[in-house]
Amino acid sequence: MERLGCKKVAEFVIERIKKETLLFKDKVNRSPGLAVILVGNNPASLSYVSSKAREAENCGFMHFQYNLSEDIVEEKLIELINTLNSDNRVDGILVQLPLPNHIRESIVINAITPAKDVDGFTSFNMGRLVLGEPSLVPCTPLGILEILDYFNISTSSKDVAVIGRSNIVGKPIANLLIQKGRDATVTIFNSRTKNLKEKIKDKDIIIVATGFPNTIDSSSIKDGAVIIDVGINRIEDKSREKGYRIIGDVNYESFKDRDVKITPVPGGVGLMTVASLMSNTLKAAKMREGIE
Repeated sequence: MERLGCKKVAEFVIERIKKETLLFKDKVNRSPGLAVILVGNNPASLSYVSSKAREAENCGFMHFQYNLSEDIVEEKLIELINTLNSDNRVDGILVQLPLPNHIRESIVINAITPAKDVDGFTSFNMGRLVLGEPSLVPCTPLGILEILDYFNISTSSKDVAVIGRSNIVGKPIANLLIQKGRDATVTIFNSRTKNLKEKIKDKDIIIVATGFPNTIDSSSIKDGAVIIDVGINRIEDKSREKGYRIIGDVNYESFKDRDVKITPVPGGVGLMTVASLMSNTLKAAKMREGIE
């Protein structure tokens, strides 16, 4: 088994961003600006937002943090987004998901002007992605492409299984991989696919993003396959100080003696999601300034 550890990939991407940010500052005499909105006190969301703030500062960005009460009304949240849409210091706006049940995610996401949609979730950017036109791409799929490129894993003429059909990972990564230049043949599976393990046995690359531990194990994968595990699942483990451990959607241990390449969890795709957010923020800043 070859472990595709992503710490070095994320570091490579961040160093590239830091160098490009210095050039950006020299040209326009300002830093890229990222605004992050957190609604409520979800512990996982708080952790994600903190890591994004640290990385933004590491890259030399301006960072604007808005922590809002969980009972905020949808109209007030959209009012803040509209203010940030007009703020010339802000190049990227991110609303941390999930949102409380009384707030409609699609309405909030599409309130962000597409040029500042660094999560790549607006209907505008998603539509351009599907059409193969330039857009801000969702961060996790963008991170997966960075992993494949870093480890020189070609997708051309490869049979790819995408297990999961979310707007955040499954749909965008499938669309990215079928485009010219990537040239993969992609099949999308989901939690209701019959005989899933049999259907993916001949696949060259398997991207797993179901949100369920042990979605696949080594019994359903051929030798030489590449496995990208997007899942982050917290499971009880009383032997750990925190009382839990983090695992992916793939039974990682079952591949230890197999001839495969596989991303670990933790230390895998999650690191690339944050790095890709920084990449999108710099890209959005350059677009606003007319810099190639």
